[in-house]
Amino acid sequence: MRQPRLMHAFSQQVDHHVANLRAPTSVHSGKLVRVVGLTLEAKGISAPVGAHCQVEHLDSGRAIDAEVVGFQDDLIYLMAFSDPGGIGPGSRVWVRSIHFRAPLGDSMLGRVLDGLGNPVDGKGPLHFTDQLGLEGLPIKPMDRGPIERVLDTGIKAIDTCLTLGQGQRIGLMAGSGVGKSVLLGMLTCNSEADVVVIGLIGERGREVREFIGQILGETGLAKAVVIAAPANVSPVMRLKATYLTHLVAEYFRDKGKNVLMLCDSLTRVAHAQREIGLAIGEPPTVKGYPPSVFALLPKLIERAGVGRGGFGSVTAIYTVLAEGDDRSDPVVDIARASLDGQVMLSRDLADAAHYPAIDLMGSISRVMNSLIPPEQLSQANRLRRLWSLYQQNQDLIQVGAYEHGSNPDLDEAIKLRDRMEELLQQGSQETISMNKSWQMLDTLLADAP
Repeated sequence: MRQPRLMHAFSQQVDHHVANLRAPTSVHSGKLVRVVGLTLEAKGISAPVGAHCQVEHLDSGRAIDAEVVGFQDDLIYLMAFSDPGGIGPGSRVWVRSIHFRAPLGDSMLGRVLDGLGNPVDGKGPLHFTDQLGLEGLPIKPMDRGPIERVLDTGIKAIDTCLTLGQGQRIGLMAGSGVGKSVLLGMLTCNSEADVVVIGLIGERGREVREFIGQILGETGLAKAVVIAAPANVSPVMRLKATYLTHLVAEYFRDKGKNVLMLCDSLTRVAHAQREIGLAIGEPPTVKGYPPSVFALLPKLIERAGVGRGGFGSVTAIYTVLAEGDDRSDPVVDIARASLDGQVMLSRDLADAAHYPAIDLMGSISRVMNSLIPPEQLSQANRLRRLWSLYQQNQDLIQVGAYEHGSNPDLDEAIKLRDRMEELLQQGSQETISMNKSWQMLDTLLADAP
């Protein structure tokens, strides 16, 4: 009898204590203990990675914004959104929000925003109707619609030889100074997309203003949202601007819009993640890039594409800077592996004043075969073959070492060279419809021997 009573009493005691247990709560305030390079270290605070915090200035009482980027034991690693000048040992750190939610709304059209969604164009405040986390709402592969509709870019060389589809992810790969920004402007102004979302990540501040004022213009800006995070802002802000660019594109896609998203550049995004990763102790790999870079880029790229059940689409064009014209750069490699094709720009063509300087031999659209009829595909392949053949033998032809009649295909390429060059070139203010581009190609090849 005694043992059951004891067991019953013990059970009652356990139940009483369990009923009074409370889940541990996060500590939302602490102190700064160390600053190393870009990294702020705080103790006495509990916050998850990605939490938005504030760090108080010692002298003025003002505060700067920062984000939790890592932790080790009881240390929290933060990275400031702006210059951390004025903070010091013992500066108070507190959590502002666990999850950052970006404001969204149709009023963003025609505006220029920073990485947090704040307007920076001096046109007054925005009226937002929605809020979403920067990670967005991922779409399962089987829920996506197929790429079935052609995207008319208004650029002859792309529409005929590298036909793009609505919802395709393409890389614009180039070294510096070969016309990348001009081609982006042409794609923005000429395309028939409902909405254009432009992320200018890590570029020079001068280039941001020039792109908006000279290349995009008032007409292009009217249907565009520009998110700008120039090179002088913190790497955290550059990454937030990248995520916001994708989120805004997804927002309009889920409204049934066909969105053209331009991200300039994917290389600068990789640089921002490299700065953060190395600052918190990640091991460097190829060219100093930590492993997190190679996880981040495919994650971003997979956010673009056709919407659920074919409702809306995000056609993404990522610029990739081939540093020193090195086409084996790790960012170039991972972009090529993750994207649905690439448009490679050639410095040799740019030096010869051939614009847009598209290198057909290094460019490909992986969905082109399923978008256009077989007869058009045959014509496009024929043009690519003739142009490549001429480029490969150009030196022999120019020095007079080639004997006419040795190769009938090369003879044809030499005859059509000037007209092919005319077809593949286009002025920055010139817009050619896709139908007209195909007519021009048909006329060119019809005159071939």
